Amino acid sequence: MTPKLSFDTPVYALAPLAGYTDLPFRNVVKKFGADLTVSEMLSSNALMHGSAKTFKMLERSPNEDPYSVQIAGSEEEVVRRAVEILNEQENIDIIDLNCGCPVPKIVSHGSGSSLLNDLPRMARIIETIKKTSNKSTLSVKIRLGFESKNHLEIAKLVEDCGADFLAVHGRTRAGKFKAPVDYDAIAEIKAHLSIPVIANGDIDSYEKGQWVLEHTKADGLMIGRGAVGAPWIFHQLKTGSATVDPLIKHAIILEHLDGMIRFYGARGVVTFRKHVHTYSKGYEGASALRELLNRIDDPVHYRAIVDEFFLTHRQIGEGFKASDMNCEC
Repeated sequence: MTPKLSFDTPVYALAPLAGYTDLPFRNVVKKFGADLTVSEMLSSNALMHGSAKTFKMLERSPNEDPYSVQIAGSEEEVVRRAVEILNEQENIDIIDLNCGCPVPKIVSHGSGSSLLNDLPRMARIIETIKKTSNKSTLSVKIRLGFESKNHLEIAKLVEDCGADFLAVHGRTRAGKFKAPVDYDAIAEIKAHLSIPVIANGDIDSYEKGQWVLEHTKADGLMIGRGAVGAPWIFHQLKTGSATVDPLIKHAIILEHLDGMIRFYGARGVVTFRKHVHTYSKGYEGASALRELLNRIDDPVHYRAIVDEFFLTHRQIGEGFKASDMNCEC
């Protein structure tokens, strides 16, 4: 099977974000510039046991091509069975193994960044996915280490086990989301590997993205928290422009809301409330907007108010701000 993802030019990918990078959000960033979208992190155990919620999270938007599904797991047999289930899904191009999530609940189960503490186990799991998967591509997302950095050892293991590319979050597990991102370490990984390397961590603006690419010489960028509240960052990177037409910003917000309603039904307006918070942050009248929308459940009425608010601010030229969510996996 021929891989659908080319690294001839920098690849701009949406990072998995628990509770945020669902199908409607992925559809928006894909439509407005992202090269690669990745599902929210899925439990191999939940896949194996046929969780309806997990299978709902597997759904792909028609424009997600290629589409990557990220899994987490700590037991080879469970991961193998999860991959066999994914093999039956024809709309998946890439399986990504999460070896970076620092959340205690995930680490306590031996998954996510816990694998950085047990490299032999991590190697066996990567090799199990490689051997079992019928997808064109295998990727792995890592951090620089667990308590301290051993990033070159980890990255070389990933390459030797057969991964096609690697995404690197430039912190250790101990650094969680607050420690400074070590872009020098990402550059070292890129210099020592022959497979493509994607840089990840605190890329929250077009200018920062351009700098990270130049500094690390990475083959692409993976953006998570920086895209929440500002999904047009992918449009900026693809077009090479620091500015975004206010018409595009307005269109993205409405496209996102409409997608939430299509995907979740009436519940979409409730689910969208957290996005209203990030989209309206820094606006005059944002607090009143959120209070008003918290009392509205009718999708038509809800959409009309959102449309009017952002249309008004588009006309007066107020800026849009990114969020500071801390849920990237």
